Amino acid sequence: MEIIQIIAIVLAAVGAVNWGLAALFKLDLVALVCGGMKFGEVNGLSRIVYVLVAVAGIIALTAIGEIA
Repeated sequence: MEIIQIIAIVLAAVGAVNWGLAALFKLDLVALVCGGMKFGEVNGLSRIVYVLVAVAGIIALTAIGEIA
């Protein structure tokens, strides 16, 4: 389970960086990587990435519970 938690923490960090880029520069890195779309536009691939990041965030939260 530890490797899954590490992957989840990395994905959650990527999601956090994407949110930071969106807030600071109005740049949606996921949209850019998943097809060069404009800010806020989604397609099937970007939707999958967003869902994976959301699940990763939940798993990362469970890792915090094990540390504390």
